[in-house]
Amino acid sequence: MQVRYVHHEDYQFCYSFRGRSGHKPSILMLHGFSAHKDMWLSVVKFLPKNLHLVCVDMPGHEGTTRSSLDDLSIDGQVKRIHQFVECLKLNKKPFHLIGTSMGGHVAGVYAAYYPSDVCSLCLVCPAGLQYSTDNQFVQRLKELQDSAAIQKIPLIPSTPEEMSEMLQLCSYVRFKVPQQILQGLVDVRIPHNSFYRKLFLEIVSEKSRYSLHQNMDKIKVPTQIIWGKQDQVLDVSGADILAKSIANCQVELLENCGHSVVMERPRKTAKLIIDFLASVHNTDNNKKLN
Repeated sequence: MQVRYVHHEDYQFCYSFRGRSGHKPSILMLHGFSAHKDMWLSVVKFLPKNLHLVCVDMPGHEGTTRSSLDDLSIDGQVKRIHQFVECLKLNKKPFHLIGTSMGGHVAGVYAAYYPSDVCSLCLVCPAGLQYSTDNQFVQRLKELQDSAAIQKIPLIPSTPEEMSEMLQLCSYVRFKVPQQILQGLVDVRIPHNSFYRKLFLEIVSEKSRYSLHQNMDKIKVPTQIIWGKQDQVLDVSGADILAKSIANCQVELLENCGHSVVMERPRKTAKLIIDFLASVHNTDNNKKLN
């Protein structure tokens, strides 16, 4: 993957890419909250070399501009990603859009707002859905909001212990991470924590929290949902909510897998994506032959 920068007015996007656009759709990948474009590398290595892949740093993350004036709501992020797409002329022909968690929230709303840009969609345990009952994680968040203990958001660790708790929350597999490594992981994040807090409060605000839910019936392209059955952050029943609202929808539930699907099951995720693209595009080809 080569790293590049592109500008929209005074706003900088950082992205990595491999291959170039050809007869197969390009693939744009949107990462989750507090991650960055490199989180996709574990999946990318299992994807065919002839695909044109683009992984972008989401607004305020890694090499993409972080500005106090930026609109970090889901709508604001969708507009930013659209600017990025236009800068690269990625939508010259419709592309395949993949997003996970917060990136899945943005990807789903993007497909609803810009239907002609997207030929197919893959949502990996996306945020943005309204559940009839809250899971433990959401209950805990609501308690924190009520008590104004916003320094204690479980996804924004500031000590090695909190880092360890976050890894356990996000992953089904329990690995023992040495204290030194945990400290290193936290040290990298601490300078960004005030931004992460601001972003987190924005995406769980009334304006953004259920954006995907409110727009899912506008998604008309073939859609694949991938979800870990043991996801403790966003409950797997979200897959069913989406499947009921999106007409052309395939659901893949992964056993013994938590919220970090991309990290926990990269080979399986890549295979599901490849198979889905083949099924969508081969039916397109068959239609042309009839």
